[in-house]
Amino acid sequence: METILGIKGSDFVMLASDTMKVKSVMLLDDNNSKIYRLTDYSMLAAVGHGGDSLQFSDFIHRNLELYKVANGYDLTIRGAVHFTRTNLSAYHRSKVSYEVALLVAGYDPSGGPELHYIDQYGSSVPINFGGHGSGIKFCTPILEELYKPQLDRRAVYNIIEKCVSEIHKRLVINLRNFDVFMISREGITKLDHINQQSLKAEIMGNPSPRR
Repeated sequence: METILGIKGSDFVMLASDTMKVKSVMLLDDNNSKIYRLTDYSMLAAVGHGGDSLQFSDFIHRNLELYKVANGYDLTIRGAVHFTRTNLSAYHRSKVSYEVALLVAGYDPSGGPELHYIDQYGSSVPINFGGHGSGIKFCTPILEELYKPQLDRRAVYNIIEKCVSEIHKRLVINLRNFDVFMISREGITKLDHINQQSLKAEIMGNPSPRR
């Protein structure tokens, strides 16, 4: 019942996730982002069992912090992806299995923006756009139609708005609020939430100032 999205732009990556935390048919919290900081220039978005997502994301973050302390610099984005998928795959072969699916996004000074898709078994592939969860099936046609390699920041934010609007219209589950983060050469920036109020303001011609 969760959704995470990622889109790679010209010199940045945007990640978006719903903020709903549920148990069965009960809403427990509506301020529960599924996007986690890994380094100053990378983030991880996770969906799955609530405890698994939180524990596995924290495990990855703490190990990348340890790598920086030991070596004096951050692990590269591709190195972080390799470490993440290797551990997720290893856990599946052990008695402890994390039921999570992930997006890893970041900015590499030498290679530019990167976005990687990791499934629940640890397989990974670099992508330009994609996501996981119940809402991605409604977003994929929008992403395929509107994506271009040199999209600017406003255009990518607008695409995410269209995806959220479609989720609101088509999905029975009310994923009413989405967090949005951008990773670029300036680091990590949290953008305005996308929800029914912000979408209504956009329609009325009063777009959000922080894009």
